[in-house]
Amino acid sequence: MQRPATLLPVLALSLGALAGPPAQATEPGARTDLAAVGTCTYPAESFAGRPWYLQRVLLDELWDRSRGEGVRVAVIDTGVDAEHPQLAGAVDVAAGADLIPEDKQRDGAPQGPTADLVGHGTKVAGIIAARPAEDTGFVGIAPEATIIPIRQNDADGAGNTETLAQGIRHAIREKADVINISQDTAKPLPDDHPLKAAVDEALAADIVVVASAGNDGADGQLKNTFPASLPGVLAVAASDRNNERALFSQRGEFVGVAAPGVDIVSTVPGGGHCADNGTSFAAPFVAGVAALLLAEHPDWEPHEVVAQIQQTAERAVSGADHHVGWGVIDPVRAVSQADRPIEKPVAHDGVRPAPAPRAAPLHLGESYAERNERLGTYVFLAGAVLVGIVVGTSVVVRDHRRRRPEDEPSIG
Repeated sequence: MQRPATLLPVLALSLGALAGPPAQATEPGARTDLAAVGTCTYPAESFAGRPWYLQRVLLDELWDRSRGEGVRVAVIDTGVDAEHPQLAGAVDVAAGADLIPEDKQRDGAPQGPTADLVGHGTKVAGIIAARPAEDTGFVGIAPEATIIPIRQNDADGAGNTETLAQGIRHAIREKADVINISQDTAKPLPDDHPLKAAVDEALAADIVVVASAGNDGADGQLKNTFPASLPGVLAVAASDRNNERALFSQRGEFVGVAAPGVDIVSTVPGGGHCADNGTSFAAPFVAGVAALLLAEHPDWEPHEVVAQIQQTAERAVSGADHHVGWGVIDPVRAVSQADRPIEKPVAHDGVRPAPAPRAAPLHLGESYAERNERLGTYVFLAGAVLVGIVVGTSVVVRDHRRRRPEDEPSIG
């Protein structure tokens, strides 16, 4: 069925995420390699190790401060499989919604907010809030946050900017604290478009809105994508293992920050894990960090959360650039250096050095030069005394020999 001409083109999901229904795997097991990127089947094998992007995070130190408890994150996507073992206690199914129209539902396929026929939304949700499990090192960055599943798109491109606006308004009604949107369109929105109004309503309701920047960066053009470039939205680019912009990641002045988006392991429908690439999977990493901040600072406003994430990001330049915005997100710094809210990020060269500690003067004894001078003095004095003794002895012996014939008594 053709979409009405008044609606904008379908929102594009990242990097092959709309490949259609996956085949079923037979025996899920343990896997530690990333050879299956782009060829995942559901259910999948379990990833036994710790994904590379989580190895760079001191999770114990991070979670000592916050685990995202009580924070509600709306995932407006392709649905979220709430029966995945790591998501079973993370998804508020009753608060979810299925916004795909009846005439666009796949015949005979499951419906509802937990019917993820693509796997995209389940991956996004896992990056945010997957619970720890014994058979895998993968875990969500905010493992005590709650996911609100909003099914707005599918493998056939049923969603559009209008239904996305509906999803945002549903998230507002369900008291979301963070909204993650891993979808985008490059076609500019008119000023009166409902998506713009919905984003403004979310920000006015003190909701942090995070969106993927898009995967059209390989052409080298600087162009905005929506809703990522709308005012108040934190646009997330994808970084690689070298903390540089991934080749596919969209560039532009609207990019606010970057997060890992290459070989990203996460949960898939039916159980297990797969790896995927795209800004779609960088955005939820940032949304999860926003949840950590809000759990510790529930009174912070959206722009303060965004500013904190940007200010503490790791970057090679003093300010923002077109590639990674204010830098690659640093979850531990974002949470641990959150003593007070800031209004906006300020350019400076990396981490400011800590002031030198004040301490009482510590006497460390003589220096190396002083020690050499002292020993040299001892040697000189000892030599002088020795010379004096030798000279004195010689004089005594000489005088003794001269006096001996006259002074010594005779025998006889």
